[in-house]
Amino acid sequence: MTFLRFASLATAVAFLATPALAQTKADPKASGGDKSELYQQLNLFGDVLERIRRDYVEPVEEKQLIENAINGMLSALDPHSSYMNPKSYKDMQVQTKGEFGGLGIEVTMENGVIKVVSPIDDTPASKAGILPGDLIFALDGEPVQGLTLQEAVEKMRGKVGAPIKVSIRRGTKDPFDVTLTRETIKVKPVKFRLEGGDIGYIRVTSFTEQTTPGVLDAVEKLKKEAGNKLKGYIIDLRNNPGGLLDQAIAMSDAFLDKGEIVSVKARKNDEVQRWNAKPGDVAGGLPIVVLMNGGSASASEIVAGALQDHRRAIVLGTRSFGKGSVQTIMQVTGGGAIRLTTALYFTPSGRSIQKEGIKPDIEVEPAKIENIQQRSSFREENLRRSITNPNEKPVAPPPPVKPADGKPEAGKPGDKTDDKAAGQTTPQAAPPVDPDEPPKEQAADYQLLRAADLIRGISLYSNKAN
Repeated sequence: MTFLRFASLATAVAFLATPALAQTKADPKASGGDKSELYQQLNLFGDVLERIRRDYVEPVEEKQLIENAINGMLSALDPHSSYMNPKSYKDMQVQTKGEFGGLGIEVTMENGVIKVVSPIDDTPASKAGILPGDLIFALDGEPVQGLTLQEAVEKMRGKVGAPIKVSIRRGTKDPFDVTLTRETIKVKPVKFRLEGGDIGYIRVTSFTEQTTPGVLDAVEKLKKEAGNKLKGYIIDLRNNPGGLLDQAIAMSDAFLDKGEIVSVKARKNDEVQRWNAKPGDVAGGLPIVVLMNGGSASASEIVAGALQDHRRAIVLGTRSFGKGSVQTIMQVTGGGAIRLTTALYFTPSGRSIQKEGIKPDIEVEPAKIENIQQRSSFREENLRRSITNPNEKPVAPPPPVKPADGKPEAGKPGDKTDDKAAGQTTPQAAPPVDPDEPPKEQAADYQLLRAADLIRGISLYSNKAN
């Protein structure tokens, strides 16, 4: 699924932008030997390029050949180094900034047509009444059939204030057109809610410039909503592919009072950078559980590793992706940029996450929850002549019924009151509600339920100890 409000996150796995680490001094070892050999190889490259340009069966753009050669050179180094042409570089900047001109719709592709997953609140799409499940079959009168999802997304994005006509098919109704005016859409990488009335659930989908402000806002709003009932926080980093290093550091700092957050070691042993937490824990020391899985990578692993090493949070779920390398974005001639692996990062305890990932403190595989129907059975209270519980409080008799003249009337044995005849309806007692029971729509998320149970258990024993 690709979102109109957010560029594909596939590239986000591949980088942690740290321009401060860009090497500016030439490394003597980088030449790999005699420079004359390097010049010979460059001559070889020029010879091959000329033969392709002259003899290939079809005409080929030289610019495209050069870009492909550069990208091949970088991608041969490791899976995360690559070349970005000017357009890709601009898209990456939009992605990390977290805002762009658009309509505010989450979309996917279905049978060659764009399907609306959901409109984002307070955006042109939601204000115009676009609904989940709507099918977009044309943009400005041009059919989307034959376009890729990314191409359709690019058509819907554009300059703020520019209109676009969107043709929609909704169920069995006749197709209709809606003209929308593009606005600045701010990506919301943080979602939150109060889970079961007493646990703050914070879902972080990526690390953009909006992430840490979003987390801090979520914490404050959850505090106000729960009041003194708040028992802890669940930080959900599952399937979070990462993003900006500075946002991972800032988010970790928010929940730590002191200590190292992460260190980054470059090619030379003396090129080591460390980041430390400043005083102040926004969670106020309440228990934290971090949810992770195999889709949690890069910046997600920095946050989980820092909180785990400082014993500030319990990591629950499955082993993370294991991307422990840092990519520096370097702009190059022509307006493009290269994404180059320049360092490895380490958790506060000195662990390298590269290929190892973060191992959870409590391993919980995804599971399907199914209620088992139990046969009805007798309990002690159903047995004849069972002994009464000595702590059981006697049930008070109902108050006497007052007649119309205001004098109490003693009820006689066997007397019954006909509520229907009196024009009254006896309200049915509602079943008791367990305040710790999570919402039914979340019942299928076994890992989340285990995390909530863990926080409630920690809170319970902490209160008893106090």
